[in-house]
Amino acid sequence: MRLDKYLKVSRLVKRRETAKELCEDGDIYIDGKVARASAEVKVGQKLTLILGERKIHAIIKDVKPFANKETASSMYEIVSE
Repeated sequence: MRLDKYLKVSRLVKRRETAKELCEDGDIYIDGKVARASAEVKVGQKLTLILGERKIHAIIKDVKPFANKETASSMYEIVSE
């Protein structure tokens, strides 16, 4: 699954367009490397999101094409904020 879609489905980011902009600005990392919106995500990878002054470190636990509000948070595990 593409990174921008994963961020939207998992609800780490509200809109897919916002996820694309974050990637273009270099604010999202996968395993310590700057990630593009088209990067494929896999279970076990480490995500780092820089949202303003917040820095979120998360590990991808599951990759699903769709998730509702209750199951979206099970797709990742926040390591630190």
